[in-house]
Amino acid sequence: MKDQQHQPRDLDGNPVTPGLPMAMLAEVTHRCPLACPYCSNPVDLVRAAREISADDWGRVFRQAADLGVLQVHISGGEPGARRDLAQIVAHARDAGLYVNLITSGIGITRERLQELDRAGVDHVQLSLQGIRPDMADRISGHPGSWDKKMAFAEWVTEIGFPLTINAVVHRQNMERLPDMLDLAETLGARRIEVATVQFHGWADLNRKALMPTREQAVLARQIVNEGRARLRGRMVIDYVPADHHAAFPKACMGGWGSIGLNVGPDGTVLPCHAAQTIDWMRFENVQDRSLSDIWHLSDSFNAFRGTAWMPEPCASCDRRTVDFGGCRCQAMALAGDARATDPVCSKSPLRAYVVARAEEDAAADSTDLAYRRMNKGG
Repeated sequence: MKDQQHQPRDLDGNPVTPGLPMAMLAEVTHRCPLACPYCSNPVDLVRAAREISADDWGRVFRQAADLGVLQVHISGGEPGARRDLAQIVAHARDAGLYVNLITSGIGITRERLQELDRAGVDHVQLSLQGIRPDMADRISGHPGSWDKKMAFAEWVTEIGFPLTINAVVHRQNMERLPDMLDLAETLGARRIEVATVQFHGWADLNRKALMPTREQAVLARQIVNEGRARLRGRMVIDYVPADHHAAFPKACMGGWGSIGLNVGPDGTVLPCHAAQTIDWMRFENVQDRSLSDIWHLSDSFNAFRGTAWMPEPCASCDRRTVDFGGCRCQAMALAGDARATDPVCSKSPLRAYVVARAEEDAAADSTDLAYRRMNKGG
């Protein structure tokens, strides 16, 4: 029975009925050949021995489709680290889901990519860590990564997959954004996602090396706007701006528990990718409870639905159903309280502190990186 204490409500105390998710992120493994300093996976990685099986994923995909999910993004870590990846993809296709593979391209041969095509992959997203071999290899912590990614991109085109490029930008590469757009166009990408580093988890260790300056953030927005005008009808540009330089926070995940959900390598179900940074929250597992029950009834998904949970100034703000108070994980990271107003909001009492800290980090004369590596035996 639903826990009435955590049933979502609006500010007038009326119950709020959640909608249905459209998309699911299936993080099939945390294993990865790269060591990116802005890795967004949890600080405590799931080891291979705890990964759920391909058949378990098949059950999850069927439940997701029954729940209303239309597309699944198969990711990691590096999903290619799973030898049964084609079987996982086939299960997703059998469930009637649109299958998007998010990959570094490292470790997937041309023959294996053809196998994934036969299994049912509809679309490929390729991550890039730089637009030159030196930067790509340095940021990824993987010598030779650039050449492998360029070969992989050629295979994607040859086989005929639609291609999206994922480009993470930060202080050390943000001014090369025009070159990133040009490279994506050259590779035949239909879409590029330009995402400024989000400083959660591991990335927070590299704030002083990666935090963009305000000037860079302004320039990036200008470049994106000009690129959208130039490439209209040929390539879509999605842009995730720097939170710390924005007047208002983003509507993270379209609102907590609103349009999407994540399932981790061990079957843990999360409202968003970084939700486990909220250390007091308990998350349920698909091996113990159905995906539908978790979506509709679990305390974790209901915690920040509706508006009754909101503090001031969110509760009386006319943006409360626009950005939903911003990012709960960012509130946890910067304010120490997941229930607080997102500190990047100009109306937050912590705004001045957040801006000052970001500017201090952006002014740091540091390029040293703390790389993210899974220990041997993972």
